[in-house]
Amino acid sequence: MAKAQPKRPAASSEGKKGPSKALAKRGRKKVKRVITTGAVYILASFNNTIITVTDSQGNVVSWQTAGGAGYKGSRKSTPYAAQMAARKAVQTAREFGLKTVDVFVRGPGPGRESAVRAVGEFCVVLRIIDKTGIPHNGCRASKERRV
Repeated sequence: MAKAQPKRPAASSEGKKGPSKALAKRGRKKVKRVITTGAVYILASFNNTIITVTDSQGNVVSWQTAGGAGYKGSRKSTPYAAQMAARKAVQTAREFGLKTVDVFVRGPGPGRESAVRAVGEFCVVLRIIDKTGIPHNGCRASKERRV
């Protein structure tokens, strides 16, 4: 059973809608960062494309997915959805002053090329690095089929 909460006396600054803005503004002040160089990580799977924009230390500045850009189902795995997701992620990062980026691409999905081109529209791309994993002999094959 939950304990009964004691009622707080209503303050004069609180109305029907809740506490005033003066009481709501506690906590520390948000500092706006200025970032000129960063990295864009593109993970292109067969079902979705994830774009992450970081600063030079690796702290995430913005991110976007094809699903988060408004595409559902099989439309998430299209190059156009990856392009729109990359545009949204880089535009958000541009508000922090991002100008030059390194692009790291991972995965075999259809949105690889279009996402890299969309990043190039908004930022100067210094280098493009493919970090797709290569299996060294891979998983064990399934047993041979007997007919």
